[in-house]
Amino acid sequence: MPGTALACGLATVDVVQVVDAVPGPDEKVRALSTTTAAGGPACNAAVTSALLGVRTTFVGAVGQGPLSSVVLRDLGAAGVAVEDLVGPAYEPAVATAVVTRSTGERAVVSGRPPVAPVVDGIHSGRLAALLDGVGALLVDGHLLEAAVPLARAARAAGVPVLLDGGSWKPGLEDLLPVVDVAVVSAAFRLPDDAGLAGLLGAGPTFVAASDGAGPVRWRTASGARGEVPVPVVDVVDTLGAGDVLHGALLAGVARHGTGDLPGLLAEAVTVASRSVTAEGAHGWASV
Repeated sequence: MPGTALACGLATVDVVQVVDAVPGPDEKVRALSTTTAAGGPACNAAVTSALLGVRTTFVGAVGQGPLSSVVLRDLGAAGVAVEDLVGPAYEPAVATAVVTRSTGERAVVSGRPPVAPVVDGIHSGRLAALLDGVGALLVDGHLLEAAVPLARAARAAGVPVLLDGGSWKPGLEDLLPVVDVAVVSAAFRLPDDAGLAGLLGAGPTFVAASDGAGPVRWRTASGARGEVPVPVVDVVDTLGAGDVLHGALLAGVARHGTGDLPGLLAEAVTVASRSVTAEGAHGWASV
């Protein structure tokens, strides 16, 4: 039976400015456009999953302040439910992105997320309620005090756990043993730099690595391996493309399970490639 989806991790407020060229030292340029939107790997993945028609809940730190309202606005507009794990005084970090109009390339300055103690912890009853009817869980390596117990409970309940591995973070050694599917970026490195084979040895049974416009390489614990080519498209904005890839894969697994992960990965790559042809992480959905 198709299930709903959970995405647990980071939400930020992204300020995105499009320019003709990134300014050099002591140089000022005028932005061609400026937008403020919810961001963060798990947050963007949750929105993507919902836009693809899967009922999705974001689990993370949001709060109720002025910056929090940006996140709540955009999640609500996409139909994403929110399980807020922190108190009302918390506000998300701000990330600033500068996008070059001619190439779609972006430079990002990320604020460090504030310390976000999980209110009342993640007790067994709350975990069971969150996982009821869920077909897949995505974690992004942030908010590990919630992600690790949620992933363990998902594994025990037979719910596939997906990891968005943007970069190595302390604490991932506790999360990887309960991850089924890990899709990492080219920048992701295990502490021993063991590559995809090492990542398989850490727990997941299916691993893949994206590399921008290059093919997405995948391997399985049974020894199968392959590549998914990335379609050639006219690039407008690459911001959030990786998050869209993970959100599309989350939606696919929630609907269809893990029986054909290479096929679902190929479909997710197609959605991510479509996303870079429009402005913003989710402009593709309205084109």
